[in-house]
Amino acid sequence: MKKTIVAAAVAIGLAGCGSMQSQSGWTTLVDGARGMENFNKVGNSNWRAEDGAIVADRNPDKTPSYLVSKSSYKDFVIRAEFWASDDANSGVFVRCKDPSNPGDETCYEVNIFDQRPDPTYGTGAIVKVAKVVPMPKAGGKWNTYEITAQGDHLVVVLNGQQTVDVRDAKLSQGPIGLQHGQGTIKWRKVEIKPL
Repeated sequence: MKKTIVAAAVAIGLAGCGSMQSQSGWTTLVDGARGMENFNKVGNSNWRAEDGAIVADRNPDKTPSYLVSKSSYKDFVIRAEFWASDDANSGVFVRCKDPSNPGDETCYEVNIFDQRPDPTYGTGAIVKVAKVVPMPKAGGKWNTYEITAQGDHLVVVLNGQQTVDVRDAKLSQGPIGLQHGQGTIKWRKVEIKPL
């Protein structure tokens, strides 16, 4: 009987080690209300730690604002948990070639914009690179993006559904950015794993 209990305890312990190993290699950039120190601010939105997340909901000059990572990345997977208001204009910008001037020409913009006038590049799309039809909605709920960039291969998964699988070689590495353009955006977990 004691051997069975010990064997069960060892099996449970090893199962736990396996899940810990599967998490190895991930770097947490945002964890609840912690993580602002991993980014430089670009623009004038009111980024702050609040209610277990990094939040922005006001932008006095109405131009996009960003949190741009202090580190640069080449090939990686990003997992990001976010909440967006229905009117939010936001996104995850990757491989930004000019960290002081992020945008859809200088980064890949994985969009969060349910009310975008042209929905083919709205939520779930990579602006000017990969359309999404039909466009999923992210407003008013917590969502998870998984973004993979490996060489020229870019894959976007929103809430478990693949929205983009494309090849594009114009940008090969750079920092990542979290955007606030309008509405409310909250980031409660952002982590990255180099490939």
